[in-house]
Amino acid sequence: MNNEPSAFRILVTSDSKWESDHLRQVTVKSEALRGRGDVTLFVPPQVEGIRDVPIVILLHGVYGSDWNWTRKGGVHRTALRMIEEGTLPPLVIAMPSDGLRGDGTAYLPHRDFDAETWIVDDVPQLVREVVPSVSTNSPKLIGGLSMGGFGAARLGAKYGSRFRGISIHSAVTGIEHFVEFVEEPVAETSLAPNEHDLLTVIEANRRQLPPFRFDCGVDDPLVVHNRRLHQGLDAAEIPHRYLEFPGSHDWAYWEAHVEDTLAFFAELLE
Repeated sequence: MNNEPSAFRILVTSDSKWESDHLRQVTVKSEALRGRGDVTLFVPPQVEGIRDVPIVILLHGVYGSDWNWTRKGGVHRTALRMIEEGTLPPLVIAMPSDGLRGDGTAYLPHRDFDAETWIVDDVPQLVREVVPSVSTNSPKLIGGLSMGGFGAARLGAKYGSRFRGISIHSAVTGIEHFVEFVEEPVAETSLAPNEHDLLTVIEANRRQLPPFRFDCGVDDPLVVHNRRLHQGLDAAEIPHRYLEFPGSHDWAYWEAHVEDTLAFFAELLE
C-alpha cells in the first residue's frame, strides 16, 4: 500500500495471508456513494516493480456486485494466462460494485448518491492507494457487461480524455430499457436528457471518444438494440468495432468473450 494519506475516511483491504488467485478485496467509505463501496482487484505478480501499470475497470450487470467478474466469469484467470503467454501486458483489473442500491444503479448520478463519480474518480484513486505500481500516469481502460456495458460506454465517452479505450458486451443501450430488469425507477436521476441513450452520448462526445468496441450474442434479447447502436454509429460515421457471436445474455457468453476485451486493450497499450 502507498504511504500517502488516504483520500478516504475508511479504507480496508483484505489480509494478504488469506488472499488467493492474486485477488484483493477493498472497501472504502465514499463521499460520492454516501456510504461504503467494494472493489475486487486483480493484482498479478508481474506488476511488481513496474511503474505506471495500466488499470482496467470492469463494470458488472444488474443484481451483481464486485465479485461477479471473478467468481462467475473467471476474468482473473483469463488475464493471468494472457499475461503469461505475452498477449497481454501486466496490468491491474479493478472490479467495483455499482453502489449496491436496489437492483442496479446503472452507474449514474442519483439524487442521493453519485455512482458516476464513484467509478471515474474514487475507483482509480483507490487503486493508486492500494497498488504501488499504479500512478496518476497509469493508462485507464473501461469495460462492462449489460448494465455495466451501458455504464462503461457512457462514462468512457463522457470522460474520453481519461480512458485509453472502451469495450463492452451485451449492453443495455438506453435508460428506458432498464425497466425490463430493475424494480426501482432508474430514470429518477440527475442525468441530463441528452445522456439517456448511448448513441446520443457518444455523438455528443465524438471528438474525445477513445477507441470503442462492442459485441453481443445473436440470441441475446438486447441484440436488436446493439444492432441499432451499430447502425446509428455507422450513419454518424463514428469509428467503432461491432461483432456478434453465438450465445445469449449469460455468463457462458461473457466468460468466453472477456478475452476479446482484454485483447483489444492489449492492442491499445502497445
